[in-house]
Amino acid sequence: MKLKVKQDAKLLDYLYNNLPMPKKKIKSLLTHGNIYINNSCITKYDYPLYEGMEVFINTNDNKQLSLEILYEDDNIIVVNKPSGLLTIATANEKEKTLYHYVSKYLKSKKKNQKVFIVHRLDKDTSGIVLLAKNLKIKQELQQNWNELVKVREYCAVVFGKMKQKEATLVNKLMETKTNFVYVSNSNQAKEAITSYKVVKQNSLYSLLTINILTGRKNQIRVQLANIGNPVVGDTKYGNNNKKFSRLYLHANKLVLFYPILKKEMSFTASIPKEFSKII
Repeated sequence: MKLKVKQDAKLLDYLYNNLPMPKKKIKSLLTHGNIYINNSCITKYDYPLYEGMEVFINTNDNKQLSLEILYEDDNIIVVNKPSGLLTIATANEKEKTLYHYVSKYLKSKKKNQKVFIVHRLDKDTSGIVLLAKNLKIKQELQQNWNELVKVREYCAVVFGKMKQKEATLVNKLMETKTNFVYVSNSNQAKEAITSYKVVKQNSLYSLLTINILTGRKNQIRVQLANIGNPVVGDTKYGNNNKKFSRLYLHANKLVLFYPILKKEMSFTASIPKEFSKII
């Protein structure tokens, strides 16, 4: 079920007034991650809605998530992953994943169609993910990923004003056994390179466009937190204030040389409206 917001409101109040179902059911949908706002999974009752936003309500766990498909052919499919959705399954979650929804979509068109993860995004990061439809292209893309990919661009909202309007961050990163990544001078640490430019800022926040030259785990979040400007909504590496309903990090552009068509292709995913609203 999709709804178009016609006037500003708090999410829970809006759902109460627009859904023909008991309050208990609406709260359950929110708690279990079945409400999506502009392609982001939202669980916070008082999340602010603005005129023009789209609300998607998944009233049945078996219902197909409304995927935003950016490109599809016989070999690959490129989608805009919502914030709050895992890319692949974990020990605790098997079905509420991007992989599961894409697989279900493809099998609805071709019963035996397979799908393979080429790269992934963190659960709380939204944006572009490319998946392969056969093992051959999956292996070719993964084995040559750093050579094929020309641009990996993100946008983010961070706390505070940036000391420099444009800079390249170079750090060595290590990871603990509990999957926490940190800056280190150890010889075993791996180099991470992240470039950013300030698009817009106010007294509280800065909107950045970011390009990564390496693909280290959590590198954007760790490196920005290291200079005192953590990503808004990042409770792992930044501010523990939980008033933000999502991580304000979005993979908005991917440019790569596509070996099947033998040409460079560019994929873009619109910047979430809430990123502009906060600025």
